[in-house]
Amino acid sequence: MSQFDVTVIGSGPGGYVAAIRCAQLGLKTAIIEKYPTMGGTCLNVGCIPSKALLDSSEHFENAKHNFANHGIIIDEPKADLARMIARKNEVVDQTTKGITFLMDKNKITVFEGVGSFESSTQVKVTKTDGSSEIIDSKYIIIATGSKPSSLPFITLDKERVITSTEALNLKEIPKHLVVIGGGVIGLELGSVYKRLGSEVTVVEFMDKIIPTMDGALSKELNKVLRKQGIKFMLSTAVQAVERNGDSVKVTAKDKKGEEVVVEGDYVLVSVGRKPYTDGLSLEKAGVDLDERGRVKTNEHLQTNVSNIYAIGDVVAGAMLAHKASEEGVLVAEQLAGQKPHINYNLIPGVVYTWPEVAAVGKTEEQLKAEGVAIKVGNFPMRALGRSRASGDLDGFIKIIADEKTDEVLGVHMIGARAADMIAAAVTAMEYRASAEDIARMSHAHPTFAEAIKEAALDATGKIAIHM
Repeated sequence: MSQFDVTVIGSGPGGYVAAIRCAQLGLKTAIIEKYPTMGGTCLNVGCIPSKALLDSSEHFENAKHNFANHGIIIDEPKADLARMIARKNEVVDQTTKGITFLMDKNKITVFEGVGSFESSTQVKVTKTDGSSEIIDSKYIIIATGSKPSSLPFITLDKERVITSTEALNLKEIPKHLVVIGGGVIGLELGSVYKRLGSEVTVVEFMDKIIPTMDGALSKELNKVLRKQGIKFMLSTAVQAVERNGDSVKVTAKDKKGEEVVVEGDYVLVSVGRKPYTDGLSLEKAGVDLDERGRVKTNEHLQTNVSNIYAIGDVVAGAMLAHKASEEGVLVAEQLAGQKPHINYNLIPGVVYTWPEVAAVGKTEEQLKAEGVAIKVGNFPMRALGRSRASGDLDGFIKIIADEKTDEVLGVHMIGARAADMIAAAVTAMEYRASAEDIARMSHAHPTFAEAIKEAALDATGKIAIHM
């Protein structure tokens, strides 16, 4: 029987990072992955492949609509979806092989197969040929991630009624893609196919898209995506999805209770994700789940069984790759006797549409509900020289600060490169910066990031220089 200090079940951004950090700290580490490639959902059918397609479709969009504005005259471009997907697969292959390299480099033992508990200290690895072996481990980290959710009345045939996984490997550009769900995944993949020529209709149960983010971001993104041609049916509850050959009909009720029907050749069901614990045999280890099927943990990410921990999408909290990675590091360092911490309020969220959307901290709605006295600063991206130079005029940056102390409580942005710029806001908030602190920092000119300084000026009550 193989014996380890730590065994990690799952090799996604939580699992592989946890394994690497454990190994760096001198713990004999094993990792179990049921698929032939490492990296979990994020690297194989999530973050990385979706960004590859977003980038490819953005290049096509620019070639088709924006090159001429820059004096670049080309023949009418054509979208080669098969080549885009092949490139996406190449990116995925390179990235997953990079994780395999890191396992070797850090002397982590990799087991390919399905990991399931035999007891609180033993995990069985069942291989594809049916053979199995037992691993004995002092500590075990559950990092099995999540899978796409659906609605109980929807049959996912994975051909015309699809999830995000299938949407990354379509054989044709849809004529009309109906997206059920106006969250991050639906909007990103909807953007991909809209740029490539699809008609896209988003059906959302809530009265706004990206409903967990600041209301101002939701309103602006709705406006921008409508301008790009995406149609929205908000406050609309899907009742049925029926396929007839190559056509799919979505029947729903609007906010007035009236029936509405939308037909397309593909329907993307994008209503969130759910924790994945199938096949783990948690009952053999005595690990408890909560009412939503997530592994129960305390503030140290420790389960009710003291030597077993859980991280990432399989536990409570935002289902984000970088959140899972932070949790992997936290558990590893705890097992090595260190005292790390995570400030969950400062885990940023990003939507990779164009313009990008990014946020950290509390929303204006949350702070008002909590009765916190606030002041808000805003600055439009179109007021920047850099935005005019690139043609990226949509969006704004919004900074919320405490009215009494001036401490920054939330930063919300939509605009070019927001996904990268949000790190500056996270850094400032980690050190409890005030709006005035940010306003007094020099920002290079001309950059998109100058809007952060200007929004901070506005939040202090001073007049932004370029407004």
